Amino acid sequence: MHILITGAAGFIGSALALRLLERGERVTGLDNLNHYYDVRLKEARLARAAGKPGFEFVKADITDAGAMQALFSRQRFETVVHLAAQAGVRYSIDNPQAYIDSNLVGFGRVLEGCRHGGVRHLVYASSSSVYGANKRLPFSEHDNVDHPVSLYAATKKANELMAHCYAHLYGLACTGLRFFTVYGPWGRPDMALFKFTRGILAGEPLPVFNRGKMIRDFTYIDDIVEGVARVIDRPATPDPLWNAEQPDSARSSAPWRLYNIGNHQPVELMRYIEILEQCLGRKAVLDLQPMQPGDVPSTYADTAELSAAIGFKPTTPIETGIRRFVDWYRDYYK
Repeated sequence: MHILITGAAGFIGSALALRLLERGERVTGLDNLNHYYDVRLKEARLARAAGKPGFEFVKADITDAGAMQALFSRQRFETVVHLAAQAGVRYSIDNPQAYIDSNLVGFGRVLEGCRHGGVRHLVYASSSSVYGANKRLPFSEHDNVDHPVSLYAATKKANELMAHCYAHLYGLACTGLRFFTVYGPWGRPDMALFKFTRGILAGEPLPVFNRGKMIRDFTYIDDIVEGVARVIDRPATPDPLWNAEQPDSARSSAPWRLYNIGNHQPVELMRYIEILEQCLGRKAVLDLQPMQPGDVPSTYADTAELSAAIGFKPTTPIETGIRRFVDWYRDYYK
């Protein structure tokens, strides 16, 4: 298969590229290498795939209509895995335009490329953030997600709706994956594990929001990649039992599906920090702060739908995942 990965220099995109190359796929990776965080880390991720048979990198921005049209005209892709996005909940509060441009306009460009390029299957990143104000746990794909509490979450919900339109109107098979707090080696510096590790090693106070009363369904990167790789091989199909009088928000009469991809093992934030302290051999200095705008107190994935569809569910315990991250961090930053 020839697979396009957008956001190929990102945390998940770079790991997925390696996984697909290992199984013999041809991969084109696209990224704009923006300065949201250290570009050197993005380049180091890309370097792991550079030179491997079957890999090509294209530097371009998904919001650039000309560049996207040229890419889809020049090459034929059986599958597109769309991971490029402006990430981060808190950043969206002060920089909403970045999310409108990348997550809405950019996603529209990808959809148009798939439509006119004869793409068989679009797999795209959604987020657990779409559950917003919903407090019923665990989060199910069948729950209502009409009450986002950040613009980032709203753009991800919009992506799901936009994909449904293309599935319904043009028959483009679309599978959306709601990621739950992905962590591990080569992660993003704006994520909690990265910040906490850096802060503990530097002896700096760690800002801990909602005074530590947070629960997250932390999901290890290798589990995420395995799930995405399996989803690629199973394009969404119409559900013949879908009922327009009692519509199911996770399925459709169009070739469109939504899945949670999480560890199904929610962990208290303070326990997460405790394990990190053990791995680093140092105690953290905690700066307990109130809940931040746009945050939610708990996330917890119901993964029954994903498990039934692809025969896989994440299983890596946080003790293992955090240790692997710390080992990578010490090696990478010396």
